[in-house]
Amino acid sequence: MSLPQGTTVQYGDTVMFIAKDRKPFIRTIQPEGLLQTHFGQIFYDEIIGVRYGEQFRTHTGHSMYVLAPSLDDFLTYLKRETQIIYPKDLGYIALKLGLRQGITVVEAGSGSGALTCLLALIVGDSGHVYSYERRKKNLRRATANVRQLGLDHRVTFIERDIEDGFDQHDAHALFLDVPNPEDYLDIAWNALQGGGFLGAIVPTANQLIALLTALYHGPWFLLQAEELIMRPWKTIPARVRPDDQMFGHTGILVFARAVYREVRYTPATTDELITDQKPPIE
Repeated sequence: MSLPQGTTVQYGDTVMFIAKDRKPFIRTIQPEGLLQTHFGQIFYDEIIGVRYGEQFRTHTGHSMYVLAPSLDDFLTYLKRETQIIYPKDLGYIALKLGLRQGITVVEAGSGSGALTCLLALIVGDSGHVYSYERRKKNLRRATANVRQLGLDHRVTFIERDIEDGFDQHDAHALFLDVPNPEDYLDIAWNALQGGGFLGAIVPTANQLIALLTALYHGPWFLLQAEELIMRPWKTIPARVRPDDQMFGHTGILVFARAVYREVRYTPATTDELITDQKPPIE
């Protein structure tokens, strides 16, 4: 099971069905499968080979489209046991953590696997994601969601309380989605390579202050705390305006870089102490 790679529907593809009311259904196509919708039944065997973006009809004659869902579509409608990190925050987290192919990333708090899916997609087959979760129910859900995207070979799930530490010691980036991230900064530092990226999400100002205080007095540089607000707009041409509902506060994102505790001090020369001259451009 995975996001589609080809131009036509095949068994194993995770697809999105959508009708004139714009209500999406995201399902994985299996032999002899069936989806019951308010517009009629969809028999999976009958849509094999249908082109993505093409229209087909349900058993009642209603027309629907089949589309290849994006990761955003999948994460928005995935099955969840916990509150997920919203797509509006996920992309920014990926940017701030410097994610790319081939790196090792650690996350604490698998939740329902939304961030895990994004991490696994970005690091590629040459990278790897290690996801720690202490709750068995959450771990099962996160594992199922990652597997549905066909990314499970890029992820190792570890059922453990992170108080016992991480197994990794040279990770490129680490993200904490736990109630008291300030309690785990030392073990996070030990899991990161020098200059490694740390990210965390907290819901309240109280937690933010506690985390920033701990970071400020530890081996961390480039502290940032940010909140992303997203306001959707109605897309009906006759009445384009902000939607009645918006994605307001979901969490405060915190980022920092790990530095070594030891400071190598080299006495400055007399020339180096002259600070009123601009350095030459090389």
